[in-house]
Amino acid sequence: MEKQLIISIGREFGSGGHEIAEILAEKFDLKLYDKSLLQHIADERNVNVAHIEKYDEIPRNLLLSRTVRGYSNSVEENIANMQFDFLKKRAAEGKSFVVVGRCSETILRNYSGLISMFILGDWDNKIERVTRLYHMSAEEAENFIFRQDRKRKEYHNYYCKGKWGDSRNYDISVNSSKLGEKETAEMLAAYIMKRQES
Repeated sequence: MEKQLIISIGREFGSGGHEIAEILAEKFDLKLYDKSLLQHIADERNVNVAHIEKYDEIPRNLLLSRTVRGYSNSVEENIANMQFDFLKKRAAEGKSFVVVGRCSETILRNYSGLISMFILGDWDNKIERVTRLYHMSAEEAENFIFRQDRKRKEYHNYYCKGKWGDSRNYDISVNSSKLGEKETAEMLAAYIMKRQES
């Protein structure tokens, strides 16, 4: 691929956003960065990835952390910044990739190859999907979706000026419940190819 292409995907929990990211990564033959970013960071720092996974996409605890001379004692904030630095380094090297979450629509906004999207879904469809994939009751799924989205929103809004899920912060926002994950991914692929032509 001659032009740099960075596909940034924000998503509501249960919307199928990660599956759509996987489909797009395969279609465009791109590396996919999601939780796998933690493994790259762990390898670089020679630490066990299990020790840092629990801090992924979690906002800094303001009551238990502080910053002195630009250095934070917040593990959550340090892990987030390591991921941001990793993505910015790859982008600066001209690499093309797909990234799920990690405030990527904001931290990579200065790269002309960035195409950002947000995947949302109808509440009933998200509950059905989560009950099926995680073997939960509908009530458990509702609570799980609420907690996961609240965590993502707090994380995103801590590091970014633009609000999580606000369509003005993305090139395109789409409800995957209308067409399903595969058809939505095909529609987004057509949009990406059109953008790549310009």
